[in-house]
Amino acid sequence: MKHFYKSISIQSVGIKNIKIPVRIREKTGGLQNSVATVSLQASLTEEHQGDCVCIFTSVLNKYMDDLSVSNFPDLLAEVKEGLGAESARVEMSFLYFIEKKAPVSGTRSLMEYECSFTGETGTDNNFILSVKVPITTLCPCSKEISDAGAHNQRAEVTLNVKFKQFLWVEDLIRLIEDSSSCELWALLKRPDEKYVTERAYENPMFVEDVVRKVATSALDDEKITWFSASVESFESIHKHSAYAYVDSNEIR
Repeated sequence: MKHFYKSISIQSVGIKNIKIPVRIREKTGGLQNSVATVSLQASLTEEHQGDCVCIFTSVLNKYMDDLSVSNFPDLLAEVKEGLGAESARVEMSFLYFIEKKAPVSGTRSLMEYECSFTGETGTDNNFILSVKVPITTLCPCSKEISDAGAHNQRAEVTLNVKFKQFLWVEDLIRLIEDSSSCELWALLKRPDEKYVTERAYENPMFVEDVVRKVATSALDDEKITWFSASVESFESIHKHSAYAYVDSNEIR
């Protein structure tokens, strides 16, 4: 009886939250240094279960100097083949930086964005590119009822996409920032602050408005085959957050 547990089949094995230095391919053609957190799950036969860490880390080391949306499926295929697995899933999250110029002064600064690649290979081959982008929203109701001013807040948009043609992280970030009351910058001078404040005031949006605009832009992009989008607004005059979500499979 004490050995009964050995007969229990295990659906998948893997490793979680390995942190490695990586170089991410940029739209401009350069390579950006970052640190990725990587997790692997694979459906393995018993004879390969002990090889998981060794094979996975060796494949990661091969690709860590030049990772992009285009070669991530190759990494996934090598993991599956090297492990002799029926299926494999790899998740990799990392910070991505884009240099932005302030809207008036032109002051340069780096904005950071949370990004992730999630890939599956086996009975189904799926790849999801995800970005999380901070934005500004301004409450239309507050503007409507107030004699002067309106409350605004920082919000966060998460967009997950599947696609049939190559997409850049930068393109998804721009899609989201264009769907906000105003985009954010890491460094602003006084003239820039005036611009940001007035831009948001002229473009009031609820979280529902933002998620609909993101969804409309994603639907208009022929390269995107599926997406989900969520917006969380960290309310400045409430203790709670406001939230909206849409899945393209549920859009009618």
